[in-house]
Amino acid sequence: MNAILSRLRFLTAGESHGPALVAILEGMVAGLPLTQEDIDRELARRQKAFGAGGRMRIEKDQVRILGGVMAGHTTGAPIALLLENRDHVHWVGKEIPPMTIPRPGHADLTAAVKYGYRELRLALERASARETAARVAVGAVCKAFLRRFHIRVGSYVLEIGGVRPPLPSDMPYEERFAQAEANDLRAPTVEGAEAMRRRVREAMAAKDTVGGVYEVVALGVPPGLGSHVHWDRRLTARVAAAMLSIPAMKGVEIGPAFENARRPGTQVHDEIFLEGETIVRRTNRAGGIEGGITTGMPLVVRVAMKPISTTLTPLRSVDLAQGKPARTRYERSDINAVPRAAVVAEAMLAIVLADALLEKLGGDSMEELLPRFRELRQLRLGDLPMEEGGTYWERKK
Repeated sequence: MNAILSRLRFLTAGESHGPALVAILEGMVAGLPLTQEDIDRELARRQKAFGAGGRMRIEKDQVRILGGVMAGHTTGAPIALLLENRDHVHWVGKEIPPMTIPRPGHADLTAAVKYGYRELRLALERASARETAARVAVGAVCKAFLRRFHIRVGSYVLEIGGVRPPLPSDMPYEERFAQAEANDLRAPTVEGAEAMRRRVREAMAAKDTVGGVYEVVALGVPPGLGSHVHWDRRLTARVAAAMLSIPAMKGVEIGPAFENARRPGTQVHDEIFLEGETIVRRTNRAGGIEGGITTGMPLVVRVAMKPISTTLTPLRSVDLAQGKPARTRYERSDINAVPRAAVVAEAMLAIVLADALLEKLGGDSMEELLPRFRELRQLRLGDLPMEEGGTYWERKK
């Protein structure tokens, strides 16, 4: 069982330059409408970024659904997905010199220590972010599931290489998503896209790479997903683990967490108001989660990505075969992958939320789940009867 999931589990296999990537998703209910186009659309979004490397000009990812779907609907059986690597033909039978100089920032050295590799390319092949294409395919299935409950997951880039264009705080999330889809930096404003583009060009000229910060937001999430009673069931922990599982991600915030840490509590916590019979929040500094449980507000996740570790400018390292200092050798890579990483993060958030929703609703088919979803407890006084004059358990004696 995946550590952060309870109802779903998925597994990916395959190497960066191997024949294919494979993913199996277990636990998705029967009766969910699903097509190849639902998945291919997300795969295409993952490949779009200004500053992407040559690999993106080779791969045109399209999925083959090998199992778990019949007549355009899920069956409840494991869903098997295959993505062919077009670049594989360029490597078959090719004489590849051993890789013995570990690149700082990659898994080259740490994987060799762990697994005893005598050739560092064994680490490169699996640690490559190419693997995330399989996750996006799995996430596309979960997005299709969430849409049936009017839950939408989107993303946009806030910062690249230290350039953080202003973003109007009152700009609706749907508008941010739409603007991000319209440019290859995933910037939520036109001005922001141009500023980020200039920064990426500077990195290209300097033979360097850039990292950045993006936000992933889920809209329409009902209150009550997750739990406060077990450490590993807290949705905060599950979301953070999912984000940090993506290669090159080094930091996660739920809402403006680090900014909140610098403020007094009276300026941080989202006060609770009554409007008619409905309980509302007028702010969302908690980022949509309190006590490990969703509040019904937008779930806002901010992720920090380090610069890509493979740089055109060589870095100092050690040749492990010769036992002496050396400079790294360039392996084809991106200059800027932040926009692509944001799409991967959408997939991971969709997987976690689909799992949490399945955990809440139970059942094995869409036919069972949809009525249960309509009956979920909401933020209304009528759904939250309270005891007065003694506790509920004392009255039960």
